[in-house]
This record gives sequence, structure tokens and C-alpha cells, in this order.
Amino acid sequence: MKTYKNLYPQIYSFENLYTAYRKARRGKRSRVAVAAFEFDMERNLLGLQRELRDQSYRPGAYHNFIIREPKRRLVSAAPFRDRVVHHALCQVIEPIWEPRFIHTSFACRVGKGTHKALDQCHAWARQYRYAFHGDVVKYFPSHRRLRRSSVRRFVRRFRRQREAYRHSEITLEEMTISVQSWIAHAAHGDTWRLRTRLFADYPIGAPQ
Repeated sequence: MKTYKNLYPQIYSFENLYTAYRKARRGKRSRVAVAAFEFDMERNLLGLQRELRDQSYRPGAYHNFIIREPKRRLVSAAPFRDRVVHHALCQVIEPIWEPRFIHTSFACRVGKGTHKALDQCHAWARQYRYAFHGDVVKYFPSHRRLRRSSVRRFVRRFRRQREAYRHSEITLEEMTISVQSWIAHAAHGDTWRLRTRLFADYPIGAPQ
């Protein structure tokens, strides 16, 4: 397997971020969050570039809402600036991974989609007498358990940040951004009691 190096600087290059921003805003320019980002686009992109370069970038809180077509399901939408980062990442890694996907994988791929998937199903239906209709149970559940490994990683990082804050090595704002990012992730599961207990067991305290 070929090894690719020095990909990360390509992700946060301003040219890549600007192209990602244009893709992320496509068809959404009338939305408030998109218009607010676009109003001061250059400063926002430079801020994203700085955070990515310094590895201080943290995803924002997701917006959760319910859709009922074709069935009731919880949908979690990332903030616009995070979608810019998603596009920036995909623009770099998609050319690497795209050739490795199987030909009959149709979701979220250029030149594929539901119509091509339906054409393939029709071709298979003419070729084979039987088919197995399956699905992954609760792939997008409304409530799920958080992985223990995720909790352990957060506790270790939170302890380090707490000590760094006490020694005035990081600001409370920097620590808060990191904590809020994990809370947004954990909130997708049934974790209210877990989060309450974690922050009760590990008080931040005042800086020295």
C-alpha cells in the first residue's frame, strides 16, 4: 500500500480552505449561519487555518433535530465552519481513498448516487433469482452508549488540561472549548448521569 506524507499542511492551506468554503456554502447561502460566516469570510478562514495549523481546532456543538420522512430519525448537523473543515479534509483524502472503494458503493461519491444504485439493483434482479434484504440495526439510533475508550481518553486529557490550567499554561477559554467539544460528542448518547458524575469528580479549581 502506498504511503502518503505531508498531507496535513495541504488540508489547512488557505487555497484549500477557500475552495472548501465555496463547496460548503453551495445551495445554502441564504441561511443565517452561512451568511454570518461569509460576511467576514477572510477573517473566519484565517482563523480556521490558524487553529488547524496550531492543532487547537475543536468541533463546535451539533444542532439536533428530528425528521419524519421517510421515518422518524434524529439528525445532527455540524456548524457551518465545521462543514468547511469537513470539505477541506475530503478534498485532500478523497482522491486517495476513492480508487480503493468497491465499484458498487454508491453513497456520497461523485458520479454515483441513488439513481446509479437503482440501476445496479435492476441489473442484479435480472441476473439473480434471490436477494437478501438486510440493514444495520440502529445505525443511526436516537440513544446509544458511549464507548468506554472515549470516556477514558477524555478523562486523561481533562486531567492534563486541568493541571495545565492550574499552572496558567492554558486559559480557561481554551479548556472550555475542549470540554464543550467532548460534551457535544457525548450528548449523542444517553450520558447525562455520566457527564454529571465526571465533572463532579474532577473540579477544575483556581489557577495558581
